[in-house]
Amino acid sequence: MATKPPTGDPVQDAPQVDAPLRAAAGLPAVAHSLKIAQQQMGVRRTALTLLRVNQKDGFDCPGCAWPEPDQRHKAEFCENGAKAVAEEATLRRVTPDFFAAHPVADLATRSGYWLGQQGRLTHPMYLADGAERYEPVSWERAFDIIAEELTALASPDEAVFYTSGRTSNEAAFLYQLFAREFGTNNLPDCSNMCHESSGSALTETIGIGKGSVSLEDLYKSDLIIVAGQNPGTNHPRMLSALEKAKANGARIITINPLPEAGLERFKNPQTPQGMFKGATLTDLFLQIRLGGDQALFRLLNKLILETEGAVDDAFIAEHTHGYEEFTEAARAADWDATLTATGLQRAEIEEALALVLASERTVVCWAMGLTQHKHSVPTIREVVNFLLLRGNIGRPGAGVCPVRGHSNVQGDRTMGVFERPAPAFLDALEKEFGFAPPREHGFDVVRAIEALRDGEAKVFFAMGGNFVAASPDTHVTEAAMRRAALTVHVSTKLNRSHAVTGARALILPTLGRTERDLQVGPNGKSTEQFVTVEDSMSMVHASRGRLAPASKHLLSEPAIVARLARRVLGEASRTPWEEFEQDYATVRDRIAKVIPGFEDFNARVTGSAGRPGGFTLPHGPRDERRFPTTTGKANFTAAPVEYPKLPEGRLLLQTLRSHDQYNTTIYGLDDRYRGIRNGRRVVLVSPHDAQDLGLADGSYVDLVSEWTDGVERRAPGFRVVHYPTARGCAAAYYPETNVLIPLDATADTSNTPTSKSVVVRLEQSATD
Repeated sequence: MATKPPTGDPVQDAPQVDAPLRAAAGLPAVAHSLKIAQQQMGVRRTALTLLRVNQKDGFDCPGCAWPEPDQRHKAEFCENGAKAVAEEATLRRVTPDFFAAHPVADLATRSGYWLGQQGRLTHPMYLADGAERYEPVSWERAFDIIAEELTALASPDEAVFYTSGRTSNEAAFLYQLFAREFGTNNLPDCSNMCHESSGSALTETIGIGKGSVSLEDLYKSDLIIVAGQNPGTNHPRMLSALEKAKANGARIITINPLPEAGLERFKNPQTPQGMFKGATLTDLFLQIRLGGDQALFRLLNKLILETEGAVDDAFIAEHTHGYEEFTEAARAADWDATLTATGLQRAEIEEALALVLASERTVVCWAMGLTQHKHSVPTIREVVNFLLLRGNIGRPGAGVCPVRGHSNVQGDRTMGVFERPAPAFLDALEKEFGFAPPREHGFDVVRAIEALRDGEAKVFFAMGGNFVAASPDTHVTEAAMRRAALTVHVSTKLNRSHAVTGARALILPTLGRTERDLQVGPNGKSTEQFVTVEDSMSMVHASRGRLAPASKHLLSEPAIVARLARRVLGEASRTPWEEFEQDYATVRDRIAKVIPGFEDFNARVTGSAGRPGGFTLPHGPRDERRFPTTTGKANFTAAPVEYPKLPEGRLLLQTLRSHDQYNTTIYGLDDRYRGIRNGRRVVLVSPHDAQDLGLADGSYVDLVSEWTDGVERRAPGFRVVHYPTARGCAAAYYPETNVLIPLDATADTSNTPTSKSVVVRLEQSATD
């Protein structure tokens, strides 16, 4: 039976700490998945819902973007996927009565966990200027309020249209179309905070900002390098792919400051042997210092160059540019400097080199551990150099694999949600829809916050997500949001962003992935719709919800955008917004005319033309070793090697997720694999560093970040946990530690917040 939401915030004063686990999944994962699902959905709804996750005729998991194999299990989901589905398909409801009982000031004092546990939003809600509480509002009045604010702006560029990765392809395409027809490219998205560095580096070097591998490539590889990533928590179904690759003979190198249970041993719950015994995944663990990855790959490249016969000369001659400049920089790599930057031993790097040289087909996977540093873009470019040297792009079993975090974050970018759109995309949009889209680049996430802070932007509209909690420099971000004239959030559930508002605010409740989407056509009959998503490996497929909507007052995301566009743009718009709302197939027809690779979209995604389950988008480097760069070839690069330098008595902090969270959504207060229970305010510190700093295990400290602006940014009351992390490094959960990340501490080129390179000092807490 489903349980009621908590009435009060749980006390987190004394987190309990045990030794970290050495294996992931297995029976505990199954048990925890079912426990959470039954608490939220009840037994019958749990069975009906979970068996449809990631099935070809079901709905796409609203969690991560890891792809599904062709042959799918009946239970094609992981523990955290089950949690994501349970939170969306919950029987708990946030009604107007809830808002009547909880003024905004009260909501602002609540934790993200408590807010999320209250359940699904049921009605459009409006916070009037000066009001203390949200009140129910009709959809018509909500659209009127937004139109009033947007049409009163001095310039369309005073509006910001943010997108979360959960948004479907159809909704994302309509959203960017509306924003550009309104007159702005202010389309920041969650990619700006995560894989923007990957996109920037890959676009420059191979010509496309996406990964170049498929699941089949992982299965065929000789060597898989997993760098700066924790798939056991963030992409658990990836462990099944690694297990299969290992069974086929692959070796795995893990590069990370923290040992992670999922990469040590995976207990696959799909098989009896896997459930109880499990499979060892990592062959070599390189416990690198934060930010040392560029130095490591640069030295490996030098050693490859120095090894006779190790370089693919034919591939380099035919397909690459910039080799001479790169080799000059690589040959200058220094052993001592690399050991300092990485914290590794020479023997460890030599062992890694031996595995590299023994491999004919190598894949490099990475996530936020590589993308959220000042030098992230040159780091990823160095990874590309590493792969190009031995011809490991554009052949089976090899390539780049940036592992995207949110279900359709890659698809949203493909659909045009980007503040710096390509001229060719804008040309196609203009040709198809008959208006001149703006050409000036818009705001990314950091620039949007600055614009709100400085009064340059006045309306903030979010299609999903939890912008306030996800963004850096929490106090600055919240103050910026409060300067807005209007903040609008299209949401399924309550979150922190609903409690940090502009002068006026709207919450617009929308359908979830799990729910049936019926739209009334011109004949007055309701027709069931489906949406599409793109996974981390460029596979596009349909998603069909089956549950009854949480409330009769919900609208789908495409319907919200279409109705808003009609209200704001009026009869001057030639775009058939009403038709788009009534039939999403008409949206896909237009996508097919604007975006290369989507030709005959409707037939291919339904399986009537091509294979059932969707289709793979074209990828020049992968498919034919064609590199659409400025040189027409894959580009070697030769950036100076960088790594963070620490002042005496300081640590380098990385923010990370617990196992009981997904992005900013907190499912619970435990981090089972790391041995943490009943609390999130913990900081993981090497016992050696703790001894040097005089920090006992169990003592309490304030985390204070240090930045060039001299501003004190403090996160108080964190329990010290002695933990086997790399020397000089520390780790703590976000969003609690986002307060420590300065708004202008960003990666070069990509402007991504440097959440993995935060210099901190630890001061004894007043609560100790």
